[in-house]
Formats: sequence, C-alpha cells, structure tokens
Amino acid sequence: MTVSITPVLHSEWLKIRSARSLGATLGSVFLATVAFSLLMCATLGTEETGKPDFDPLRSSFFGLNFGQVAAICFGAPAVAGEYRSGAVRISLAAVPRRGVFYAAKLAVIGGLALLVGLATSLTCFLAGQEFLGDRGVGLGDPGALRVVAGCGIYLALITLFSAGLAAVLRSGPAVMGILIPFLLMLSFVIGDIPQDGGIVEFLPDRAGQQVLLQESTGMLGPWSGLGVLGLWVAAALWAGWQSLHRRDA
Repeated sequence: MTVSITPVLHSEWLKIRSARSLGATLGSVFLATVAFSLLMCATLGTEETGKPDFDPLRSSFFGLNFGQVAAICFGAPAVAGEYRSGAVRISLAAVPRRGVFYAAKLAVIGGLALLVGLATSLTCFLAGQEFLGDRGVGLGDPGALRVVAGCGIYLALITLFSAGLAAVLRSGPAVMGILIPFLLMLSFVIGDIPQDGGIVEFLPDRAGQQVLLQESTGMLGPWSGLGVLGLWVAAALWAGWQSLHRRDA
C-alpha cells in the first residue's frame, strides 16, 4: 500500500499546532535560552571579559542549558503524548506504513525545533555581542556563523534525541526524568574534569557544545563534536524505530 508522506506531514503538523502545551514549550526554548543568555552577558564585567581565555562566542549562549531542557520537554511529549492518549492506534490505522508515520513525525518535530533553534541562536548572538561592546564580535568574524548555525542544529538534535527515546519508553515524564539529569547533572558532577578527559568529551552535551567555542579544546573539533552528538541521536532514533516497528501500539 502506497502512502504519500505529504498528507502525513500535514497531519503531524496539525497535531502539534492543536496542542497548545507543545507550542508553549517550543516557544520556551527561545525565551529561556535568550533570557538567561542576555542576563549573564549583562552581568559580565571587564574583569571577566579581559581574561586571556575569554570566549566572546560562547558567552552569548550561557542560557543554552535551560533551552535544551525546554527542547527535551517539547520533543518527548510530542511523541509520547499519542501513546498516553491511545491516539497512536488511530494514527497507525490511518498510516499503516509505520516507517512513513515515524519519519513524518520526526521531520515535523525536528524541523520546528531547527527553525526555533536558529532564531534562538541568532537572537542570542546578536543581542549578546551588543552587551559585550568592544569585546564582542560580528557575524563576519571567524567562527560566528558556525556558532549561530551550530547552536540551532544542537537544539534540534537534542529535541530529536528526546523524541527517539520517547518512542522507546512511550512516556514523556520518563524521558525527561532520564535525559535532563543525564545532560545536566552528569556534566555538573564531572564539571571539574578537564575537557580533554577522555570519555567525558564524548558525552552528548559536551561533544555537541564544542561547536559553540571559538577555539575547540581536546580531541573533538566543532563539527566532529556535533557529529558525536548526531551519533547519540541516531542511536536513539534507531531504538525508537525498532520499538515502533516490533511492538504493538
């Protein structure tokens, strides 16, 4: 049976648009990241910005950890909500090809997260550099466009990470209860370990956020670090597909 993906994409878009909580959570990715980033930039003094190792690029994204929590809280319920309500049975009856259903859902979730992520990163960068004054950089400076694009991609990947795990666990709270501590608390616990500390560099957040640095540290570069995060996400999406493909709705 042939199923066109276009109407399935439209259906998935309608599901998210009709769920006000999902729209509000997606908007909070922007608000949380920008608000906390600008708050931190506004409090930076000449002592901090005058240090030799001061990174004007990374300084615009202090709020990213808050934004990625919001991204997780968007991606997980966007998938798991259908299991909680039982609506996934109706969706799969309408779209019996589970691969098309899964791909369309991920495309809409990831696409929306990418658009919001790029808007977020551009706003953080431009506003943050204004606060830094003559210590700031412009979009034409080396690494600036890479950081803006990389932050948007990072937020989209984190969203898809949570979406893939939600397809496995079929519970938004379970995904949030696992992924948020994994990305935030684990990095906090090992925060005193140098960035070139072996396996620590390959944690999803540590690896992915290399793209935000003006000069990368350790073994991973900006794009190779983002690639490591991509492998984590690919594993989660593959596990989600296996769960959807093999288990009953």
